[in-house]
Amino acid sequence: MLQFFRWRKLAVCVFALSIGATAQEKKEPTAAELSENETPGKAVMRMFENQEYELRSAVEAMPATKWDYRPAAGMFKNERPEFGPSEVRTFAEQVKHVACANFAFAAELNGTKPPDACDKGGPSPAKTRTELLTYLRDSFIAIKKPSEITVKNMYDPIEGPYAGPNTRLGLAEVCVWHVADHYGQIAVYLRENGIVPPASRANPPDLQVKY
Repeated sequence: MLQFFRWRKLAVCVFALSIGATAQEKKEPTAAELSENETPGKAVMRMFENQEYELRSAVEAMPATKWDYRPAAGMFKNERPEFGPSEVRTFAEQVKHVACANFAFAAELNGTKPPDACDKGGPSPAKTRTELLTYLRDSFIAIKKPSEITVKNMYDPIEGPYAGPNTRLGLAEVCVWHVADHYGQIAVYLRENGIVPPASRANPPDLQVKY
């Protein structure tokens, strides 16, 4: 019996050490550490990756049966028809719009032609939950590929129908704002269906790699 308690005590100590090691590995850098190698691109990317987690984890949390959820009839009598349909988007339409916009912003940062009509759904045929989750994931990958924003190029001009005319830094800020804006809407969709957004939970889950 004494041997059993010794082994249990040892196991507890090992577990405690492993937790400490994990916590140490996940320790956030201090402001002084960040400032040593900071660039405009790194500063923007930290915020963008936080928004990516909030949005993608919220999208992953919505059950497939709720993807056609629309908060209200929401007919606004075409007050601003140039901004798309007058009816409030369904959950699936929110996801598709954000993904299309991410691809559009990435194209403008690269100086290539962006997809058309992202405000109305865009050209992607993605429709099912799995297809839209993959489309959204890939859009975040695409938007991280353009060359890093530096002190030398952050004021370079950017043209395009979505966030132009702008500068490279200005468009990067639009990328963060746009995802944050739609995360706020999607979070409401989840809560109206009794779901706590993962970013607001005590133990936020990791993002899924495959769908």
